[in-house]
Amino acid sequence: MAGVSTKEIKSRIRSMESTKQITKAMEMVAASKLRRAQMKITESRPYFEIILSTIQDIVRSTGDESLPYLLPAKTTGRVAYVVIAGDRGLAGGYNSNILKYCYQEMKGKDAAVLPIGKKAVEFFHARGTDLISDDYDEAENVSVGDCFTISKQLCRAYLRGEYDKIYLGFTRFVSVLSQQPVFLQLLPLEEAILQGENTETPKDHDILYEPDPVSVYRAMVPEYLGGILYGALCESRASEQAARRTAMDSATQNAEDMIADLSLKFNQARQAAITQEITEIVAGS
Repeated sequence: MAGVSTKEIKSRIRSMESTKQITKAMEMVAASKLRRAQMKITESRPYFEIILSTIQDIVRSTGDESLPYLLPAKTTGRVAYVVIAGDRGLAGGYNSNILKYCYQEMKGKDAAVLPIGKKAVEFFHARGTDLISDDYDEAENVSVGDCFTISKQLCRAYLRGEYDKIYLGFTRFVSVLSQQPVFLQLLPLEEAILQGENTETPKDHDILYEPDPVSVYRAMVPEYLGGILYGALCESRASEQAARRTAMDSATQNAEDMIADLSLKFNQARQAAITQEITEIVAGS
């Protein structure tokens, strides 16, 4: 700070105080949005757990391994990815972590991507990736209805044999301080999901499916996958807000440290100026 006047230091302090107010406000907004996102995660689970339990029951009761969505309709070698990222930055490594993670997984594969969120659309556009659709460039505005639309679109493409596998890439919300990029296989349905024991199905009586179990199964799989997409969207939103809250808290702390450092330098510069003036007065007398 040698040669910097007290006026310049005061200007920098005011600038840092303004920055601190902005980052503090963004932290509070992110904390509020995070609470709402966490509530949506909790509220969305029961309905889709019941759908999964029904699918599991049909697969177990029929014992038919040739049911739709269990095996690829054709073997084309083509893979589809749904990738969820955010619409804005200032969220630490949230966007870059999930996008780099997914892009690394796609290398060397004949891949098509359905990006959700402005950052995801921009990322894959810039790399010339084949996009299934770029209609969902505002992740914040994607509704549960949109998730079901995407699910049905992907299921139709899968049954036509356009893709061998369909994956979902999103950020799992672990805690406010921890968010984890993950990949989930949507289709074909994995054996671990179909044979899972974490959902309860009635054991004491037979269930009658109308018009028949396979028809119900065909109708419910897209609903189930739509629920998975919506749950992943809620997890990603919570992760984004948690990452932004942490980043803004860190930025606020840095601003406070810089203000304290600048205040110390301001006092030192003012004291040096006063000392200089006294020295000149004494020398003149």
